[in-house]
Amino acid sequence: MSLPEFFIERITDEVRLQMDGVLALAQRLTRQPLGGDAQTCVAGITEAAETVRRVLESSIELKAATNQDLPFSPEPTLLREVMDQVQQRWETRAAENGVTLSVSYHGHPEAMALLDASRLMQVFDGFIAQAVAGTRRGGIEASLKAETDGEGLRLEGRVRDSGDRSSIQDKYDIREIEARFGLETALGVALGHRIVKSLGGKIEVEPNAGAGETVMFELKAAAAVAQPEIPEEAPASRAAHILIVDDNATNRMVAETLCEMFDCTAETAEDGLEAVEAARTGRFDLILMDIKMPRMDGVAASKAIRALPGRLGRVPIIALTANADPEDAAGYLKAGMNGVVEKPMKPDNLLQALQAALGENPAAAA
Repeated sequence: MSLPEFFIERITDEVRLQMDGVLALAQRLTRQPLGGDAQTCVAGITEAAETVRRVLESSIELKAATNQDLPFSPEPTLLREVMDQVQQRWETRAAENGVTLSVSYHGHPEAMALLDASRLMQVFDGFIAQAVAGTRRGGIEASLKAETDGEGLRLEGRVRDSGDRSSIQDKYDIREIEARFGLETALGVALGHRIVKSLGGKIEVEPNAGAGETVMFELKAAAAVAQPEIPEEAPASRAAHILIVDDNATNRMVAETLCEMFDCTAETAEDGLEAVEAARTGRFDLILMDIKMPRMDGVAASKAIRALPGRLGRVPIIALTANADPEDAAGYLKAGMNGVVEKPMKPDNLLQALQAALGENPAAAA
């Protein structure tokens, strides 16, 4: 990795981390008794932070797609449910823009395809966002048609709008789309194009008979069979109590918010020395341990906790770090930790680590 690429990656990680902190703080503020003006300010902060996060994530994924390194996780997907999600995600935003959104699915109601549903949603997101941005009145129609094609399925998605895009000479010119509709919309359109291309599909743009245009994309996917559902275990009667160890106040706040999201309770410590003393009390079912801290770092603190007698020394410890390379992770596990979660923390990654350490239900710590 070149030096410029290294700094771009680090800046990206830092911006993502800070936006997580801003969103966590804003979420806490929404639970406070605030006046009308303050609530409006908090809502504006949240919207701005979420926009930055979306732009950041889209730019990262667009770079990966450009380098043919965009990950796909295909799994059996009920196609009509994808369109239900499209409706739920966009109907409010379209209405706020004075536009009527109509979403439809055409095909067998129980048809399932082996595909990455989140990527298909991103394709619709990109083209619907462009349609919403370019339509000031009238309607937008989004549809998905599934037809049997040999042993697989042919999927045809359409987004039709009544907006005026005659001034855009090149329908694929992302710079022109950005100048007209903004960076977030342009990134979404570009990512949608790249996803369809990565899946071997094609995209066409057709002018409508009246106003507006229709974006059509076509994909092929394998047919899938529904998997039997596994019954969920009953939740435990007591929530997990977690110790969060980090010298950064924003990071502690983010971790606390995520623990609350998973119905866990939490206390905090600011360095390794405080963590060891807290672990001696035996109150905690799990410890989230930052690595780089003053006075005593996370590795040294973990070794000290493992030296405690009996069950005190066996409490699960998960490393929180921006350095999660395999070599670094191996060192943390060797120090006695049970898992590693990379910063900035993503809810899914933390949940998986908690499940691995505490069982399938994070609240099953007792």
